[in-house]
Amino acid sequence: MAAQGPSDSAAGVSTKPMIEIVDLHKTFGENKVLTGINLTVPAGSTCVILGGSGSGKTVLMKHMIGLLRPDSGQVIIDGEDIIPLGVEGLQRVRNKFGMVFQAAALFDSMTVFENVAFPLREHTQLSEDELHEKVRAKLDLMGLKREVESKFPSDLSGGMRKRVGLARAVVLDPKIVLYDEPTTGLDPITTDYVDEMILAAQKGLGVTSVVISHDISSAFNVADQIAFLSKGVIVANGPPEQLRESEHPAVKVFLETWFGKN
Repeated sequence: MAAQGPSDSAAGVSTKPMIEIVDLHKTFGENKVLTGINLTVPAGSTCVILGGSGSGKTVLMKHMIGLLRPDSGQVIIDGEDIIPLGVEGLQRVRNKFGMVFQAAALFDSMTVFENVAFPLREHTQLSEDELHEKVRAKLDLMGLKREVESKFPSDLSGGMRKRVGLARAVVLDPKIVLYDEPTTGLDPITTDYVDEMILAAQKGLGVTSVVISHDISSAFNVADQIAFLSKGVIVANGPPEQLRESEHPAVKVFLETWFGKN
C-alpha cells in the first residue's frame, strides 16, 4: 500500500519522501492506538499531525524516531525502513533527527550558550573556535542576540526558551526536526514567535519538520501539509486549505469547535 502524501507540493518543497509511514499498526493491551497509518512527508516540508488528545499523535511520533516498534507496518526514514534495525542502526538514524520538546527541556544549570553547545560537545570533536561559530550561527538563525548567550533559562521568556530549544535541536544539522506540542500553554504572542521559528528553521536550514499539535491556528500558519489523526487512522491529509473542505465528521467537529472559540 502506498503511503498518502499531500495532493499538491508546496513551492520549493522536494517531491522526494523524507518520511514514509506504511500501514502502521500499534496496540497496547486491548487499546488499538494506530490502526493503519499511511503518511508521506516530502523532504524540506512541514507536516503538522493534528488531532485531539488521545488520538495517537505522540505514539506516531515515537515510531518515527524508533522509540516504539509497531505490531506491523513500515517506517521509512530517508529511504531506509527502520523497523528491522538494531541498536546501532537506530542510533545512526536518530542522528538525523532534532527534537524540540513541549517545555523546551533546557538544562537549568547551563547558560544558553552551553545548552546549545551540549550536543556538539557530546557528538563531535570540534575545536572551541569551531564550536562557538556553530552555536552562534544557530542562535543568529533563531533571532537571538549575542547577549543572550550568557543568560540562564530562568532569565528568558517562554518564547526565547523555545528558540533556544530549537537552536539546540538543529545545531548538529539534522535532516528532520520533530516538535512535540510546541505551542501548548502559550499566549498568542509567544505562539506566533514559535510559529516564526519553525518557519525560520525550514527556510534557513531546509529541514523536514513534523509538528505534533492540537492547535489549529498554529497548524494553518506553518504547515505545507496537515494530517488529521482520528481513532488511529489519518482521515484527512493535504494542504491546510483542503482541511476546511473535509467532510469527515471528526474533522468537521474539530474545526467547528475551534472556530467557535475564535
